[in-house]
Amino acid sequence: MATGRRLVRRFGRTERAFHWVHAAAFFILLGSGLVLYVPRLSEAVARRQTVKAIHLYTAIAWAVLLIAIVVVGDRKALRRTARELDLYDRDDRQWLRGRRRPQGRFNAGQKLNAALTAAFAFLFVVSGTLLWLGERDTRFRFASTVMLHNGLMYVSLVLLLGHLYLALIHPTTRQALRGITLGTVDASWAERHHRKWAAELEPPRPE
Repeated sequence: MATGRRLVRRFGRTERAFHWVHAAAFFILLGSGLVLYVPRLSEAVARRQTVKAIHLYTAIAWAVLLIAIVVVGDRKALRRTARELDLYDRDDRQWLRGRRRPQGRFNAGQKLNAALTAAFAFLFVVSGTLLWLGERDTRFRFASTVMLHNGLMYVSLVLLLGHLYLALIHPTTRQALRGITLGTVDASWAERHHRKWAAELEPPRPE
């Protein structure tokens, strides 16, 4: 039975697959990383080599799967998303200063989070590769590498908690979770929170 609820498409399958591959790998990498570098967790699990193998092979699978999604998925949609995330206009700058301004498909906070996520992913790959190589060749051992990798892990944990709060708990932002799982969001929510994007859409369809 139709409810009359109006939905608009926010993310396609490729964008959603990219997000969830990254998210799933991040949870495994974060969990295994905490076990490896937090003494109490390391002692409780007591299988360091197994956890290290999980950490390494998850990182490899993460990279391979993301590349595969880019190669076989909707690259046009990914390019559009990348352009939107990279563009900061006057409304975005005002929004970051705490002023209510109309937003596009991504608000300024989401753009900032995406930039930090990309930067952290790059630094994780670089520092993780150096740690792996350093175990095999002392030329790749640098005193700051472990500190960088661990520091990124703890900062990422804080960002993750904030992300989960907004996606699962905060009442005005929970609708975004539907967008990244099912691809659609309520049209009235889009008009309230992403007005510039909603204005560009075709008339929404009933649920």
